[in-house]
Amino acid sequence: MKLPLFIAQRYLLAKKSHNLINIVTWISIVSVAVAAFAMIFVLSIFNGFNVVISDNIHKMSADLQITSVKGKTLNINDFPFDKIKEIKNVELVLPTITEDALFRNQDKQQIGQIKGVPAEYYTVERIDKSIVKSGRFGTDADVDFAIPGVGMAYYLGINPNNPFTMIQVYVPRRGNASSFSLENSFNTGQLFVNQSFATNQDIDETTILAPYEWLSELIEYEGLASDVEIFVNQSSNVNKIKKEIKKILGSDYNVHDQYEQQSTLYKMMKSEKLAVYLILVFILVMATFNVIGSLSMLIIEKKKDTATLRAMGGDNSLIRSIFLNEGTIIAVVGGIIGLILGIVAVLLQQYVGIIRLGDGSGSYIVDYYPVSLQMQDVLIVLATITVIGGIAAFTTVRISMRMKP
Repeated sequence: MKLPLFIAQRYLLAKKSHNLINIVTWISIVSVAVAAFAMIFVLSIFNGFNVVISDNIHKMSADLQITSVKGKTLNINDFPFDKIKEIKNVELVLPTITEDALFRNQDKQQIGQIKGVPAEYYTVERIDKSIVKSGRFGTDADVDFAIPGVGMAYYLGINPNNPFTMIQVYVPRRGNASSFSLENSFNTGQLFVNQSFATNQDIDETTILAPYEWLSELIEYEGLASDVEIFVNQSSNVNKIKKEIKKILGSDYNVHDQYEQQSTLYKMMKSEKLAVYLILVFILVMATFNVIGSLSMLIIEKKKDTATLRAMGGDNSLIRSIFLNEGTIIAVVGGIIGLILGIVAVLLQQYVGIIRLGDGSGSYIVDYYPVSLQMQDVLIVLATITVIGGIAAFTTVRISMRMKP
C-alpha cells in the first residue's frame, strides 16, 4: 500500500483529539451515502417505468415497419412479400393503412387515427392478448367491426358489450375535395363495435383498428398501403433480419424497428432520466460540502503531523496526496455504503414489492412502483461520486495548503 493512502486510511479510522471531527466525518459519509442511495433508487425507478412503457408499446407495435422513402403510400402490388417471408424467423408480413379520422357515436365525437389491418394481424399472440374480448370476436363476423382502444371507447361513450354499438368514421377524401361541404370533403363509413384493446395510453386514446379491405375501399387506397408490418419470432435477432430486409428492398424503403417507430417517446424518456440524474448530481454536490468541512477540520487537526513529515523529508506533494486520498476515501466509502443499501432496496422492491402505486385498487397497469437495476447505472453513480469527491478534496487541499500555518 502506498504511504499517502496508508496514512489517509489511518487518519479516517484513528480517534481524533476533538470528537467533533469524528462526528463531522461520519456525517459526511452518511450524507454521501444518502445521495448515492437516492441516485441508484430513483434511476432504477425510471428504468422500471421505461420497461413497462416499452412492454406496452411492444404489445401493439410490429417488430419491423417498412415505409416508402417517397410519398405517404407504397404499392403493395410491386412489393416483394414472398422474398421477405422466406427470411428465417419472419412469421408475418402484413400491409396496413393508417389515416387520420373523425369518429362519431351518437352525440359524441373524437379525432384520432384509424388503422386498417388484415385478419392475420390478430393471430399475433401479444396482440390477441391485448384485446378485451366480449361477445363475438369482430374479425370472424360477417359484418365489419372496429376495435377501439379503451381510451377512445371511453371518449366516444362506447359500450363494447352492446352488440348493436355502431360508430361513424369520417376520413379525408383524396383528390380535390371541397372544404365547404362535409359530404364532399370526407368519405364516410360505419363500423360495429364489440371489442376493445388496452396497451399504451397514447395508443389507447387515439387509435381504432378496422378491417384492411374496408378501410382501403373507404379511402380509395386500392393496391396501396401506408406501410408494411413485419412480425418475427421472439427469439430471433431483429437487427439481423432488418439488415436482410434492407438488402432486398434497397434504398426506396425505410425499415424501422420498434425503437425507431417510437423514437420521440424513447428520446423523451432518456431526456427525463438525464434531467433527474443532473438534479441528483446537484444534491450530491451539496452533500460533498460536508466532506469539504470534514477535510478542512482534519487538515487543521493534523498540523503537527504534517510538520513532522516535513522534518523527516516529506514534501508538499506527499502532504497533498495524504489529504487528497482522505477526502476521496470519505466520498467513496459513503458512496459504496449508499450503493449497497440502494441495490438492496431496489431488489426488494423488484421481487417483493414494498411501495405500492395508489391504493391497490387495480386501477394502474402495475400494482407496485416498477424498478429495474442496471449495472451501467451503478457504475455511473460510483464514477460520479468518485469524481465529485475527488474534485472537492483536491480543491480543499489546494486552498488549505496555500494558507500559512
